[in-house]
Formats: sequence, C-alpha cells, structure tokens
Amino acid sequence: MSETARIILNGQEYELPVIEGSEGEKAIDISKLRGMTGYITLDSGFKNTGSTKSAITFLDGEKGILRYRGYPIEQLAEKASFLEVAYLLMYGELPNADQLSYFTDSITHHTLVHEDMRRFFEAFPTDAHPMGILSSMISSLSTFYPESQNPNRPFKDIELTIHRLIAKLPTLAAQAYKNNLGHPLTYPDNKLSYTENFLNMMFGLPSNDYTIDPIVNDALNKLLILHADHEQNCSASTVRIVGSSQANLYSSISAGIAALWGPLHGGANQAVIEMLETIREDGSGLQTWVDKAKDKTDSFRLMGFGHRVYKNFDPRAKIIKKAADDVLAALGVNDPVLDIAKELEEVALKDEYFVARGLYPNVDFYSGIIYRALGIPTEMFTVMFAIGRLPGWIAQWKEMIENGDPIGRPRQIYTGANARDYVPVENR
Repeated sequence: MSETARIILNGQEYELPVIEGSEGEKAIDISKLRGMTGYITLDSGFKNTGSTKSAITFLDGEKGILRYRGYPIEQLAEKASFLEVAYLLMYGELPNADQLSYFTDSITHHTLVHEDMRRFFEAFPTDAHPMGILSSMISSLSTFYPESQNPNRPFKDIELTIHRLIAKLPTLAAQAYKNNLGHPLTYPDNKLSYTENFLNMMFGLPSNDYTIDPIVNDALNKLLILHADHEQNCSASTVRIVGSSQANLYSSISAGIAALWGPLHGGANQAVIEMLETIREDGSGLQTWVDKAKDKTDSFRLMGFGHRVYKNFDPRAKIIKKAADDVLAALGVNDPVLDIAKELEEVALKDEYFVARGLYPNVDFYSGIIYRALGIPTEMFTVMFAIGRLPGWIAQWKEMIENGDPIGRPRQIYTGANARDYVPVENR
C-alpha cells in the first residue's frame, strides 16, 4: 500500500499522496488540496515547497553532497571541462568524444555577436553595472534571432539557441568589461578553449598576445563547474517560472541574470570583498571585527561564511580553496585585502565559535579571493557567476519545457481591506 498523509479540516479527513525521489526525499503532494478542501498552504519563500520534479541536480545540505546528474561535484571539478559539464546538465549524460567535439565546435563558431550590438554599449552610462548591461544584452539577442521566440520549435532549432547562448554570453560579458574601461574590444579566438577565450577577451588587447597562465585557466574552469547548477535556487526558479509562460529562452535567461544580481544570491562574493575592504580601511585590526561577528547585539555579519543549505560544510569550498591557494602562489599577488582574507580564513577554521556554528569559508569567500587576485573588479563578480550558472539555467528551462510543466501561478493569503465603496474626492 502506498504511503499517504492525512489532514483533518473542520472534522473532515483528507488523504494526500506521498511521493519519493530517487535519493529518498519525500514530499506530500498537495497539488489537489485546494480542489479537495478549498484551502491552500502558506510557505513564505517556498522553503518547504517543491515546485517541480527534477532529474538535474541533487544536494544534501546536511551531508555536504552535491551531484550533477548523479556525478559527484568533486569528480567533475577535478577531471572535467566546463563544456563537458554543460553538456551533462543539458542532455543528461556525459558526452562521448564525437558528441563533445560537435558541441565544442558549435559553441566555438557562435561566439561572435552582431556588430550592431556594439552600439547598445554606447547608450549605457559609463558607470553602468555590468549585470544590468548583461541582462539587457541577453534579452536583446531574441530580436536578432526572431525565430527563437517560439519555444515549441523542433529541438534542433532550440539547440542552436542554446549553443548561441553559451557561446555569446562570455563575449558580451567581456565586451561590457572592456567598454567600461574604454578599451578596444578583443574578439573571440577560435583556437582557444572556452575558458582561455574568455580570459583573452577580458585581459588581452588586439595588438598584443595575452599569455594565459594554466593555473589561472584551471581555476576558472573549476569555478564555472562549481557554479553550474544548484537545484531550485532563486535564479533557477525564476528562469523556470518565466519560461513557463512560454517566453523565449533569451528572455528567461535574462530574468535569471536579474535574479542572480541580488546580494542575497549571486552578489555574495562581491559582498565578501567589500567586507574585507571595510576591515582594511577601518584599521583597528582583524580581531576587532571577529569580536563584532561574535557579538549578537552587533549588526555586523561575516560575508562568505556558512551557507543556508550546507549545514556542516560546502563541498564546493573544499575544491576551490586549493585553487585559490594555487592562484595566489602562481601570481604572487601582493594585496593587503587578500592578506586579511587569509587571516580571516585561518581564524574561522580554528576558532571554536565559528566551528561550532558551521561558519566555515564557503565558495563565495574563495571565488571572491580568486577574482580579486585576477584583477577582476568586484562589479564583475556576479557576471562571472552568471557565466558558470548558464548551463544550469538552460537545463532547468529545457526540463520544464520537455515535461510540459504548467505556467507558474503561486497563490496568496489576502490581508488587505475588505469590500468598501468608492467615495468621490470632494467627500473624502
């Protein structure tokens, strides 16, 4: 007999089915609750609500487990390329040699963006935030490819849109960076790998060859993999709910970028560097700020420590810590802000207060350190996150379309005024 849950309302009992996922996760299916009882559930922030069934990513915050399509994140970050992981997320299996060659070649040959898009950059203020630019530019791609506006086309046409997105987002991100500096654009180079190409577009100049450090390239590859998907987070849920209206993929991804922009989501690594700069500028010493973090009456909070999902440790942080150490050693960076970061890391890993509360350095802490060491400005940190998260967003959108999920339409509990009559302005 299948398991059920019972709910009693006004003396009447109702049975609700219980469903179980492949990793033993259990949920009470309330999809017919309103029709059966007239009641809905209230779950602010959807913290206890499963919005969909998904076969893409599994995470267990208590055990520190993260898997893409069943593959442990540790193995993928150590052995795979970012494009391999992108293929895995979107198609469900790791590619064979021919599949990876086709996928890589298709993306490599779609990295250029229409020259007319360069004019868009001229319309933005010189100090425009790159996330605002990126969201706008991605949305505008749908106007250059009007056939993409129908999500129900044959898959080969949708696949071309997917490849264009993965190919062009790094190009647009690098162009936003160059435009902000007033530097000439560096165009994509088909001889380079995905991550090498991005680094060259960011830091190379048309007149000079840019030497790509293999340690830096490897760290970037790992960072993108670690950020590629993270279950039904704020931005992934945004992509799915926008896509559920049958909005085109470009618009759905643009909405995901906007959701990622917030400091409570993708902006966390930027907040880490801003916190470290505040500590340096204050000049009172690190211990002062450690004490403030321990003081419950003080509003100061450590950014980049602990995680709302991972309660004991973030499996991504263990991987990226080594990459951060390797990058700092390879580049020999002399930066007082990064010196403070290393001191703070040592305190957090040893101090019983932080250890007991699970306030360990997380992936945002280490990614902020790496980006800072590379010379990437803090305003670009969330853009880097978006490049990594793009395959996950696409996979979530693709799964939602293939499953025929209904349009997203949450309910609410109304708390406003009761019915009342209109009063003309002269009588108010």
